[in-house]
Amino acid sequence: METVLLSSSDADLIKAAELIRSGEIVGIPTETVYGLAADARNPDAVMKIFKAKGRPADNPLIVHIADIIELEQIAHNIPDLAYKIAEKFWPGPLTIVLDKNDVIPDVTSGGLNTVGVRMPSNVIANKLIKLSGCQIAAPSANKSGYPSPTSAEHVINDMNGIIPAVVNGGDSLYGVESTVISFDDDKTIRILRPGFITRSDLLEVTENVIIDDAILHDISPDREAPSPGMKYKHYSPKANVVLVEGTLEEYCRYVNKHAGNNTYALIYDCDVDNMDITCQYETYGSSSREQAHNIFSKLRSLDEKGADNIIVRSPSKEGVGLAVYNRLLRSAGFEVISL
Repeated sequence: METVLLSSSDADLIKAAELIRSGEIVGIPTETVYGLAADARNPDAVMKIFKAKGRPADNPLIVHIADIIELEQIAHNIPDLAYKIAEKFWPGPLTIVLDKNDVIPDVTSGGLNTVGVRMPSNVIANKLIKLSGCQIAAPSANKSGYPSPTSAEHVINDMNGIIPAVVNGGDSLYGVESTVISFDDDKTIRILRPGFITRSDLLEVTENVIIDDAILHDISPDREAPSPGMKYKHYSPKANVVLVEGTLEEYCRYVNKHAGNNTYALIYDCDVDNMDITCQYETYGSSSREQAHNIFSKLRSLDEKGADNIIVRSPSKEGVGLAVYNRLLRSAGFEVISL
């Protein structure tokens, strides 16, 4: 199969929508990361996503909609709090887990009775949903377990010859996947996966917001994962990733003691003038928002440079930093050095 790179012109978006409508899969931009899009109601099309990615069948997909009126077509038992959340944060990088209707096949929901739903704010993604005339299932457009793609080039690198087309929409705005939430009751939100919509953002809508244990710890083996990113090793480059918590001085001592020939340090931009390390290094931003935007592209870049080991200076766990920490934690297979 020849993978065609499409532009964001109306003519090319119509081609992409026709592919999706006909049961094919297409790489598409969103404001979070690039997604691998298929008709969410077509089980044969959705199976192509799992095959292309090498994704475990029990890892659910998120369904993307273009209008709030579509919500009741695919979900039921929708609490009032869900509508309040949607009114405030949709379209945007937030996924809401709800009881699914039968129109969503089990293959899309990973065998669960729930489905994650999101309304993307990316203009191209939103237009493609409307042009295709169907809700779109779209996990990240990478090989399962590898860092998520934040550019069309990343998707081509992973999916060339596997999918028919990729729509080029430039670099992703946020760089990490959407925040995923569920509801414990009519007043309580549970964060299943952190993203750009933070706990403090959600507290503006309700006073009860719980951070699920699986965000900072490996999920219990007997627990079903209602959200992507809760189970299995994720976001991991070919290089071995080690996450190091501590002051800059402590971090530098650790790097100098453990760095080999093909080891790279991954540090904050603001660390450069004050660091003392003997190995090669890259930076991934100073603020949490910068780090979120850059982390996946940096991990991919270090693979291209031939890194065997990447020793990452741990980001903050506050605000958007929690999303970056969560991705790095899973990238490192929960190998964390606390100094």
